[in-house]
Amino acid sequence: MTEKLKVEKRGHVLCMGFNRPEKYNAMDVDTYLALAEAYGRLHNDDELRCGLLYGEGKHLTAGLELDKWAPHFGAGGFPEIGEDAIDPFGLDPDNRVGKPVVAAAQGICFTVALELMLAADVRVAADDCRFGQIEVKRGIYPVGGATIRFVQNIGWGNAMRYLLTADEFGAEEAYRMGFVQEVTPAGEQFDKAFEIAERIARQAPLGVYATLRNARLSVVEGERAAIDRLFPELMPIMQSEDAKEGVQSFIERREAKFQGR
Repeated sequence: MTEKLKVEKRGHVLCMGFNRPEKYNAMDVDTYLALAEAYGRLHNDDELRCGLLYGEGKHLTAGLELDKWAPHFGAGGFPEIGEDAIDPFGLDPDNRVGKPVVAAAQGICFTVALELMLAADVRVAADDCRFGQIEVKRGIYPVGGATIRFVQNIGWGNAMRYLLTADEFGAEEAYRMGFVQEVTPAGEQFDKAFEIAERIARQAPLGVYATLRNARLSVVEGERAAIDRLFPELMPIMQSEDAKEGVQSFIERREAKFQGR
């Protein structure tokens, strides 16, 4: 039986790929649970420094298999995940993956595709993308973070334009609004996303994770809370081997080799 989620470690990057191309990579409950396990692995494995979310075949994902999810939504929540798993939508700030995730999108990207991308940190789109937050066409509304993160990422007017109409938009519009950071020819989106993920993974892990924490804190608790944590977070990092390597590499005019300690 083909795995519904392809998970592969490439160096310090964990690649997580929807693998149901015959179903437009639709996310059923099994796929969600597998993705949560993969995010938990990314979070807990010290050898992993960045994640890459993508879809096999022509599409990222056409969204949820709604008939299979309706009982869970009707009961008031997402399916329960394992103890070491992490919700890939990142809705719990106390149990969110602590490492960056890059998303690569192509083809049809509906509903949860956008919400998973919004929960990621850097987003790459192929020029054939069809984005759509179309829950209101199905009698419901988004519960994976779109109502919050679209406003944060693209502004109120742009967010309401697409959340309330369920209209589709393409890669160029996504780039114009700031939803994606790179647009590539179709077929090249994974390579570009992996290049970015590798560049992140080459940086000092402690510095990367602290940057991510502080930026998220500013969004969740506000600017003052983030400012108050700047030096308390920096001080222990200054005692790390990586900080010493960073200074030494600067002196020697060479690329640093960080160990994450």
